[in-house]
Amino acid sequence: MIADKEIVDMRFLEEIGLKQLIHLLDLLPETLFWLKNENSKIIYVNQVFLDKFGLKSLAEVVGKSDECFSPPHLAKQFMTDDQKVMAGELVTNRVELNLAIDGEFAWFSTTKRPLLNRRGDIIGSYGFTHQLERSSSELSTISAIKAPVDFIRENYHRDISIDELAKLSFLSVSALERRFKKYLSKTPKQLLNEVRLENARKMLIETSLPIMEIAYQCGFTEHSYFSKKFKLLFGTLPSQLRSQVLDSTGQHDSS
Repeated sequence: MIADKEIVDMRFLEEIGLKQLIHLLDLLPETLFWLKNENSKIIYVNQVFLDKFGLKSLAEVVGKSDECFSPPHLAKQFMTDDQKVMAGELVTNRVELNLAIDGEFAWFSTTKRPLLNRRGDIIGSYGFTHQLERSSSELSTISAIKAPVDFIRENYHRDISIDELAKLSFLSVSALERRFKKYLSKTPKQLLNEVRLENARKMLIETSLPIMEIAYQCGFTEHSYFSKKFKLLFGTLPSQLRSQVLDSTGQHDSS
């Protein structure tokens, strides 16, 4: 009886067509949805995804990877996730910190699953994510790291110690680091560096301030360390990014 019902359900789904079901995903408010192949190349995204990145059609996305739409460190994180999901590690309503539409860091809830063909073989992955509201109950589950994360975002320009963050969270240093690893897959120091570097990248693009001044304003006291970490995260030196920006605007760097 159950088997017969499953057959009827599958025939019904085949009759209405997968395309129609996928288009329903455009109705999900503030939720990004995507399908990727086994090489993390995009097969399909919904309208919210297109809107987030200022794209007009699906043709601008298909066949491309996250590297075309997100900063290198985030793209690498997304693509590593894809491989883990295809290897059997499911992601269900995982709360994480990523860039929002306005370029600021925000909390998101993400779910990912392997994509199967008719034979049950894994041929890719799919998932969806939505930004959490401040009042969301999901945020209460990470209250132990929300305070230090918010503190980092607001005070990244000054010296911040792990001890200071731990006291702010009413946790020991080891407990705080375990929480960060659990929810963000990184240490407090790694997040601090990423926030600093993300803000530095934004300033390199949007202002004409000298690179040394940008590094200082973002909490870096040594230029060589700043350049090294910047290249490690974004795949290019600060000076190279500034040159690209100046070339695109026809300006010349006087710093």
